[in-house]
Amino acid sequence: MRVLITGAAGFLGSHIVDRCLNQGDNARVIVRKSSDLSYLKTLGDKIEYSFGDLTDRLAVAKAASDIDVIYHSAGRVTDFGSYDDFFSANVLATRNLLEAARENGVGRFVFVSSPSIFADRQDHLNMDETAPYPKRFANYYAETKAISEQEVLAANSPSLITCSLRPRGVWGPRDKSGFLPKLLASMAKGKLKNLAPGKKVQASICHVQNIADACLAAAASAHVGGQAYFITDRETIVLWEFLDELAEYFGIPKVEGAINPKVLKILIEVIEAVWTLPNLKAKRSPPISRYAAGLLIQDGTFSIDKAKQDFGYDPSISQKKGLADLKAWIESTGGLQDFLRHVS
Repeated sequence: MRVLITGAAGFLGSHIVDRCLNQGDNARVIVRKSSDLSYLKTLGDKIEYSFGDLTDRLAVAKAASDIDVIYHSAGRVTDFGSYDDFFSANVLATRNLLEAARENGVGRFVFVSSPSIFADRQDHLNMDETAPYPKRFANYYAETKAISEQEVLAANSPSLITCSLRPRGVWGPRDKSGFLPKLLASMAKGKLKNLAPGKKVQASICHVQNIADACLAAAASAHVGGQAYFITDRETIVLWEFLDELAEYFGIPKVEGAINPKVLKILIEVIEAVWTLPNLKAKRSPPISRYAAGLLIQDGTFSIDKAKQDFGYDPSISQKKGLADLKAWIESTGGLQDFLRHVS
């Protein structure tokens, strides 16, 4: 198979590249020349480069020529920026890829979405794919990912089979900017406080190799056309207990102290009011937001039954093995302290 992978210079995309190469696929990546290609360069001539921006329709069309499957994992995932920034990186880029897929006769299109599109400050336990899209979205990221997902699913046809995968809390080796490195960095500095005192916050997370495996399994299935799927690890975590386990595992301070929910609410309201200023909203992440706090306060677990049924999804990486692999990778990069200095 000839495959095109977006986001290959990033965390998840690089693991999709690995899986495709291990499967024997011919892999092409579309990346900017300014991207950090340090990991991809270790793969030598095993991959083919197509340089360009996903918002450039002609560059995308060129990259998609003579391709059987597109894995689209690229996107803007930060919590700052204008709506136009998010629309271009998430919606316009996806539209260009869908158009290029149709023009070039690509047979399969696997889109990486996110359960964040359902973030609504409510607890969600064992949510499944029958849940409707919310009437209002938590932020620009959630809104533009939802728009992109709906367009991907609507593009499904006999000649272009499309599907969307929604991994929750992706973690694992090579991640320097996701939720887990940021939590570890805050814990190491003694800055993280319990935002949900007295509550067992249940959460689904997803090891990066599990979602990469899911991408390839979905691309090979005859039953995914026009469908969306939640993808998680087999195990569910109790968040604040899990963070205590991480502290012990990595030898950093446990979370000490808590923030009164009423005080937290007022603090977030003040910060979000200040962050309506254009210069702040477009250029810097807020110290905390309702969206970010919600991930640490609300239950968020998701059913993977549909993925199991339609394309045999079976998480191969347990959280125990995943943590061991993550620790080994961190040690290989220079150790925990050096790793935490590079968390962005």
